Amino acid sequence: MVHRLGNKIGEGGCAEVFEWEDGSKIVKLAKPNTITAALEAELHHCRIASACGLPVPKPYDLVTVEGRSGIVFERIDGETIMKRFVDSAVEQSRMQQPLDISEDFVNARITAQLFHQIHSHAVANMPSQRENIKHNIVEAQYLSQAEKAAVIAQLDQLPMKQQLCHGDPNPGNILLRDHDAVIIDWNNASIGNPEADLAEYIIMIRYAILPPHLPHEATVVLNATREYSIGVFMEEYEKLSGIGYADIEPWIAPVAARKLIADAISEAEKTMLVDEIRRRLHIPFS
Repeated sequence: MVHRLGNKIGEGGCAEVFEWEDGSKIVKLAKPNTITAALEAELHHCRIASACGLPVPKPYDLVTVEGRSGIVFERIDGETIMKRFVDSAVEQSRMQQPLDISEDFVNARITAQLFHQIHSHAVANMPSQRENIKHNIVEAQYLSQAEKAAVIAQLDQLPMKQQLCHGDPNPGNILLRDHDAVIIDWNNASIGNPEADLAEYIIMIRYAILPPHLPHEATVVLNATREYSIGVFMEEYEKLSGIGYADIEPWIAPVAARKLIADAISEAEKTMLVDEIRRRLHIPFS
């Protein structure tokens, strides 16, 4: 069979996504900032998640297209939580109705259920979440060496778990298909503490600055509903797992410090994260 690239259907910070073969598959082609080893790791992680019975696109193989490495996946027909959020925000504005901040605009409840499902598994042959976080903290700019050491010392005080974690609970990584949720982008997956995934989600909802190309209405709705969305997410996750917000608090600073290496977030967002980290360095943890 001649493998042919179809239409481009998506793009992220590290890859472009195209239709593949007859359109029942997609290929995720790396950008120059992504090495083949990273794709190999993502494919490996996604195969493990699929073997666990988790809702992920079926992973196929690595390919090379015009000198670019890529991964072939099953194509999932659906839309991301991020797209639904933006569309809902724009529709809310168009209707000129008062904003109902009790509406679950970011599908926080579905996200909590999905992550509890992921965290219910323990697997082998996966990277160490804790070592990944430490490496990222060391590599990050913005913090002094003393501040990095203090954050790592806080991390070292936290209990260790060995559960499957996704590493990037982004609304752009969750596809909604009818009433089902499918999660993509497993490149940051690891074995460790669910609390780190939860901290990542909380930090993202609380501090995310939406890209300027998105409609202004989306920022208005996000700003009005951030803390409510976090509350919905935590209520659902705690009901399922017994893990509450107090369990996640000590993870906020280490995960925020780790996020400082991300290319996909703005300088303004990183400034807010640095302020949050420095504030928390003065909080004693037992």
